[in-house]
Amino acid sequence: MTSPSPPSKPRLFSRSSWPEARHLADVLRTETVGGALLLLGAVAALVWANSPWSDSYTRLGGWVPWPGGAPWHLDLDVATWAGDGLLAIFFFVVGLELKREFVAGELRDPRRAALPVVAALGGMLTPALIYVAVVVTGGGPGLRGWAIPTATDIAFALAVLALVSSHLPQGLRAFLLTLAVVDDLFAITIIAIFYTADFHPVPLLAALAPIGVFAALVRRGRTWWWALIPLATAAWALVHASGVHATVAGVLLGFMVPVLARHRPAGDSQPGTGATGTDEGGLAAHLEHRWRPVSAGIAVPIFALFAAGVTLRGTDLGALLTDPVVIAIVAGLVLGKSIGIFGSTYLLARFTRAELDEDITWSDLGGIALLAGVGFTVSLLIGDLAFGAGSTADDRVKVAVLLGSVVSAGLAATVLRRRNAVYRRVAQRERLDADGDGVPDVYQRPADR
Repeated sequence: MTSPSPPSKPRLFSRSSWPEARHLADVLRTETVGGALLLLGAVAALVWANSPWSDSYTRLGGWVPWPGGAPWHLDLDVATWAGDGLLAIFFFVVGLELKREFVAGELRDPRRAALPVVAALGGMLTPALIYVAVVVTGGGPGLRGWAIPTATDIAFALAVLALVSSHLPQGLRAFLLTLAVVDDLFAITIIAIFYTADFHPVPLLAALAPIGVFAALVRRGRTWWWALIPLATAAWALVHASGVHATVAGVLLGFMVPVLARHRPAGDSQPGTGATGTDEGGLAAHLEHRWRPVSAGIAVPIFALFAAGVTLRGTDLGALLTDPVVIAIVAGLVLGKSIGIFGSTYLLARFTRAELDEDITWSDLGGIALLAGVGFTVSLLIGDLAFGAGSTADDRVKVAVLLGSVVSAGLAATVLRRRNAVYRRVAQRERLDADGDGVPDVYQRPADR
C-alpha cells in the first residue's frame, strides 16, 4: 500500500499569481486609483511630518543611499531620488502620451486642437501674471516661483472627474486630457529653460548617444528590457549631470517611441506584435500600458510622500496664510487657472470659427476650468526647483499648493456634480420616452418604475 503523498508546499511567486498581478496592473491604470494613491501619499506625508515621529521622516528623506556617487553628481538623498529619479518614470509616460496626442490624437488636427491649446496657454499665462502681481504688491521676495501655479496635475484632475462623472459628456474628459497634456508640455519647457542651474553642455551632448541608440532600437521594434533600461538610465544620469532637470530625460525618451503601428512581412513575428506582424496599437501605446502602473502605483505616490511633508507644528497659521507667496499660489491655482482657461476659450470661440463640442456647454467648461486648478506633482516639483527643497519658502509652497488644489477640486466637484445631475435627468427622460415623441411613456419597464 502506497503512502499518501505529502501535501504540496505553497510556492512563492507561482504562475497562478500572474492573473492577480495583471488585475492589479489594470486597476493601477485607472485614473481614480492613481489619483487616490497620489492623495494617500500626500496625506501620509502630512501626518508623518506632524507626528511625534517627524524626525524619522526628516532623516529618511535626507538619507544618502549612495555617498560614493559624487563624481557622477549622484550623491543624492532619498527625497531627491524620488523627485529626480522616480518622477522621470512619470514624465516618460507623459512623453509617450504627448507624442501619441500629437501623432494620432486630438492634437493631430490643428482645428480640433485649437481650443484646448489656447485654453492651456491662457491657463498658464493668467496664473503666472496673478502670482507676479500678488508678490510684487506684497513687497516680498519670491518672484522666482512664478511658474508654480501654472501646472495642472493630470492624475488628480482626471481622478476627480472620474469620481463625480457618471453622465457627463465624454468630450469633457477628452478636453481636460488634451488641456493637461499641452499644459505638461509647456511646464516641461519652463523647467528646462527657467529652472536649469549650472548648465554643463558636455554631459547633455553626451546624453544624445544613449538616447539615439534607444530611438534606433524602439523604431525597429526592439523592446529588449536589458538594453532599453540601461540606455534610459545612462541618458537620465547624463542629463542630470548637465544641470538640466533629470525628468526632462524621461520626456525625451518618450518622444523617441513610435506611435503608429508598424507592419511586418508575414511570418516575421516579434514580441508584442500580432499574427500579421502589426504592432497592436503602436509601440507607444504598448509601453504606456506597461509603465503606467509603475508610474501611478509607485513613482508618483512615493514622490508625493517625500514632497508633501511639511511640518505645521509651532507654525503661525495666520502669518502663513497671509504670506504673499502662499496667497499668490492659491490665487493662481483657484482664480488664475479658471479665469485663464474659461476666458481664453470664450474669446477664441467669440472671435473665430472655433467652437465647443456640441455636447459641451459653457457651464461644463466652467467646471473643467476650476478642475484644472488642481496642481500637485509638477507644481511641487517647480517649487523645489525655485526655492530649494527643505527651505522655509519651500514649506510655504507645499502648504499653498495643497490648499489651492483642495479648494479647486472642491469647487470643481460642486459644479460638475450639478451638471452631472442635469445630464442624469436628461438620460432618464430619454429612457422613459421610448417612442421618441417627447412625452414620457405611461407604461414603463419594471426596472424604470
